[in-house]
Amino acid sequence: MAAPGEAPGEAPEPTPGPGDPPAEALRAVLRPSGALPAEALPVRGYDFASGPDLAELLRSFRTTGFQATSFARAVAEIQRMISAKLQPLTPEQRERGALAGPRPPSGCTIFLGFTSNLVSSGVRESIRYLVQHGMVDVLVTTAGGVEEDLIKCLAPTYIGDFHLRGRDLRESGINRIGNLLVPNDNYCKFEDWLMPILDRMVEEQDTQVRGAHPPT
Repeated sequence: MAAPGEAPGEAPEPTPGPGDPPAEALRAVLRPSGALPAEALPVRGYDFASGPDLAELLRSFRTTGFQATSFARAVAEIQRMISAKLQPLTPEQRERGALAGPRPPSGCTIFLGFTSNLVSSGVRESIRYLVQHGMVDVLVTTAGGVEEDLIKCLAPTYIGDFHLRGRDLRESGINRIGNLLVPNDNYCKFEDWLMPILDRMVEEQDTQVRGAHPPT
């Protein structure tokens, strides 16, 4: 006859003796393994004994783990976007895409979003390359991203250190963006270049726009 709480036909669990671990703990620790997710791959890093091979090294990131795997997944997604962009379009798709603007229509419109700190860093050159070679269709950034780009046309940003004291830098007229250093002079040069343009715009607005439509 089954004990209270036992299903008929089940063998009763042995009662732990003195010093034995609790049955619940044993069930939790020694639980049999179930099926792994379908996308699970064995971990395997790059074997440098095989010699340097940059392409193979990057491919090995997929099975390296941690952020290397995230990087590999991002690369795969970008490759998928590029592949879709290069797919031939039907006449109907070409006609509809031509209405969107001067860029040639394609099977994938690629948006690139970034914040101003990436323009402050050396990533700016990578963004410029992508735009220069038509590898992205739309940029999504902040006003600071535009400002930092213009400032870099006027003066360089420098490599510093994350641990530099902000107070000491401030007293020296230097701004810190992470481990990047931007002298105050860079922002002054930007203002010296920008303010005359803004003043001219106000003057044109007052003399041309308002002059053409005098107040009644």
